[in-house]
Amino acid sequence: MSHATDQTILIVDDMPTNVEVLAGALIKAGYQVAVALDGESAIAQIQYKSPALILLDVMMPGIDGFETCRRLKESPQTRAIPIIFMTALSETVNKSKGFSLGAVDYITKPFDAQEVLARVGTHLRLYQLTTQLEETVETRTAELTVALEKLKQSQSQLIQTEKMSGLGQLVAGIAHEINNPVSFIHGNVNHTNNYVCDLIELLALYQESYPQPTADIQAKMEEIDINFLMEDLPKMVTSMKMGTDRIRQIVLSLRNFSRMDEAVMKPVDIHEGIDNTLLILQSRLKANSQRPAVEIVKDYSPLPPVECYASQLNQVFMNLIANALDALDDAMSQGKLTKAAQIRIQTDVIQEKWVRIQIADNGPGIPTAIKEKLFDPFFTTKPVGKGTGLGLSISYKIITGHHQGKIWCESTPELGTAFFVEIPRVLSHVEAK
Repeated sequence: MSHATDQTILIVDDMPTNVEVLAGALIKAGYQVAVALDGESAIAQIQYKSPALILLDVMMPGIDGFETCRRLKESPQTRAIPIIFMTALSETVNKSKGFSLGAVDYITKPFDAQEVLARVGTHLRLYQLTTQLEETVETRTAELTVALEKLKQSQSQLIQTEKMSGLGQLVAGIAHEINNPVSFIHGNVNHTNNYVCDLIELLALYQESYPQPTADIQAKMEEIDINFLMEDLPKMVTSMKMGTDRIRQIVLSLRNFSRMDEAVMKPVDIHEGIDNTLLILQSRLKANSQRPAVEIVKDYSPLPPVECYASQLNQVFMNLIANALDALDDAMSQGKLTKAAQIRIQTDVIQEKWVRIQIADNGPGIPTAIKEKLFDPFFTTKPVGKGTGLGLSISYKIITGHHQGKIWCESTPELGTAFFVEIPRVLSHVEAK
């Protein structure tokens, strides 16, 4: 029976006669044979070429077989090599010690060639099967790791989709409920303004025609300060109209942001999406007891309509701007930001076919170790309850997956952080490639 020629057996024995007998039987059976006369030289030899199996004599000069075995099993490079101890029948050997050190078997001297070949063949097959099993486990583990990562991404996408669906329905409902009474008030404010103007003109005519009113009328005019009232009432109506205009603008921005009725790809105004997002976040930009207002610097370049999924892109803008505000708030609360807080939003056309959006803050920056994990699902540096670690992961999926684009982060300590988003102007052309 022939064996693979790359299966080298290392014989470690200080007795030439034993080596000759073993080597002859193994070579005849088709194995390659290497020889070492003591433990030290065997260890040194294995560093250059690792054998498939070691036949190791127990009693040798220098370090004995047990010590040689112990050293080999301590090394990650050699611990997996099967070791069979060799001992004479007349020698009193503690076999349990050998097994405890990692040996797989014993053979006795004088050798029986068939027994040696049978034990060597068995342990080589076991070693091969073990190696194949470990490789299979490693491969399956890698596959499971990839599958788990995909499952996490799918779960995060489902969670965020459900959240955005719920948010969209809530926003749509609120917008509808607010829009009806606001539209009623807004429509009547114009009429009220006309009525007030007419009444004031009529009152002015009365004053011209009857410059000397009765004492009761004169007293009432002084009590209500008629001149101030006639001057201030139109201003109040104008302010009310401005207020209803503002509410209508906010409602429109909420509807445009959620865009629940626009789940299809269509050309949109990128600047409008950014501005709607800023309007929704307006309350966070204002000054509060802990910090001054956050300055928004817009550096918009003329952009053509961009073919995209509007609600998804608005979601990315919301995540990036909200994260920049979080970073600035944290920096100011910890005394790490001594300059005025600022977020710069810049847009450009890249190579005529792509659009780039840059959202940058002048906060303390992001450490390199954290920056490498920013887009990992569920990774967050925020305290429990302040963040899920899904925002940037979802943004990455939206830009790279749904829009065939790119998103990345650049950060410099003490100077701030910038997120870059690049998407094609015409998404369908990219997807058709």
